Amino acid sequence: QVQLVESGGGTVQAGGSLRLSCAASGRTFSNYAVGWFRQAPGKEREFVTAISWSGSSTYYADSMKGRFTISRDNANNMVYLQMNSLQPEDTAVYYCAAAPHGTNLFRPYNYDYWGQGTQVTVSS
Repeated sequence: QVQLVESGGGTVQAGGSLRLSCAASGRTFSNYAVGWFRQAPGKEREFVTAISWSGSSTYYADSMKGRFTISRDNANNMVYLQMNSLQPEDTAVYYCAAAPHGTNLFRPYNYDYWGQGTQVTVSS
């Protein structure tokens, strides 16, 4: 089993940056791919980015390419999301989630474990 805890959210002005962290517990964390999703009020949960269990493969939603970077440190059970050039439309609760190796990482229903989320607010 894997437990996930996000941190690093907050309020930032448009054009600013934030780095989110996802701390995992559980000895099998390195066997899981990890994704970040976000959900704004009144909207569906949206795929942001994902990283394979080894870190060798990464995936991004089109609107995040070039602005967001995902990385992981399996030795310390951490996954990071560096977000640059933030815009008001990036305001949402951001969740990290863990999925078994080989699943479609773009679909939230393929993830077995979720964190509680961290709020990101971008002011104009």
